[in-house]
Amino acid sequence: MPSESSAAAHIQDLGAYVTASPSSFHAVHEAARRLDQAGFTALDELRAWDAAAGAGNFYVVRDGAVIAWVTPETAGPTTGFNILGAHTDSPSFKLKPKPTTGKFGWLQAGVEVYGGPLLNSWLDRELQLAGRLVMRDGTQHLTATGPLLRFPQLAIHLDRAVNEGLALDKQQHMNPVYGLGDPAGEDLLGLLADRVPGADVDAALIGGYDVVIADTQAPAVFGARGEFFASGRLDNLSATHAGLTALIAHAAAPLPAGAHIAVLAAFDHEEIGSASRSGASGPLLEDVLVRISDGLGASASQRRQAFAASFCVSADAGHAVHPNYAERHDPANRPALNGGPLLKINANQRYATDATGAALWARLCADAGIPYQEFVSNNVMPCGSTIGPLTATRLGIRTVDVGVPLLSMHSARELCGVEDPYRLASVTKLFFRTAA
Repeated sequence: MPSESSAAAHIQDLGAYVTASPSSFHAVHEAARRLDQAGFTALDELRAWDAAAGAGNFYVVRDGAVIAWVTPETAGPTTGFNILGAHTDSPSFKLKPKPTTGKFGWLQAGVEVYGGPLLNSWLDRELQLAGRLVMRDGTQHLTATGPLLRFPQLAIHLDRAVNEGLALDKQQHMNPVYGLGDPAGEDLLGLLADRVPGADVDAALIGGYDVVIADTQAPAVFGARGEFFASGRLDNLSATHAGLTALIAHAAAPLPAGAHIAVLAAFDHEEIGSASRSGASGPLLEDVLVRISDGLGASASQRRQAFAASFCVSADAGHAVHPNYAERHDPANRPALNGGPLLKINANQRYATDATGAALWARLCADAGIPYQEFVSNNVMPCGSTIGPLTATRLGIRTVDVGVPLLSMHSARELCGVEDPYRLASVTKLFFRTAA
């Protein structure tokens, strides 16, 4: 079992990672910084990957996604891949074109709902804008404003029935305020340009932007025995961070005989369906695996052998049982916080887990000395999905769906147990070191 000190150190580092990652682009930037620090080599998709033709530790970034891998000395054309799949984006709000709006002396930001956030959870919080600015010459800059915006709730005196049912119109009510003044004389893009660290950015030369809203409240450990961890973006930075720390630890240790190629694949756009060049429905993972195989001299047939020998653990947050809504859960499968990571199962393959994947996960957890919990939906509740079925369908790679149990999923501030993220990282490290 993991020690309390190890779990505590992991949860503090997870908090630091989330704080550094208010957008998917920041999450990838922070991952790349850590990989650089650990001695990984960054590769450019526009250039030949001669350096990656043999053993080594590498990564490549595509927009808000990152894929990193460790190739052992013994790797050959038919060596399999052990892949931890996760995603970098979270439900939020995205800045619209012509974003500087307002009325009645208020400055407001025009935003569009991104994914499926719990709208009410974003009310009355100090929020920031964060993401990337792309200049007309193609150069890119990360920006993050710090506390800037707020979705102010209407006072109860002006809506006496609010506690009988709060109805929020996504267009009318979800327009955050960020200042006082006349919108005609303000430029929100100029404010974003001013907040780019270490660069003098001319807002007039911004050609495009991908900017979202993020909560600014610091992550926190709390509870009667310090058993809870609250933070924004645990769905799904908890899994991205687990995979990142596990891969770095795997690379730092002597690799076992017969080791597969360990891969972290952290995609963007999962919350909106994954259908993008940096999402799991796109070609990114296949592009990288093909180029790795090419570097190892694989023929098309040998590459298919390698894929057949591979396994993907799709790690995404799942639901813990809610004490006030227990009837929404399956009566026989009610995961608890700190009960261990989830094995996610769905008869209709909304999760990719099958008996083979379940057996692998059971073996990994047993070998790591870590408990796990099974999650299945109540039959009358629709089941969400993950990148797992997408990876299995696109590449034919065996896939199992797992994740950290949460309460308040898709809230601006989600809740997990302090032990489960470390347990997920520990099992992932063992998975990377296993000939699956």
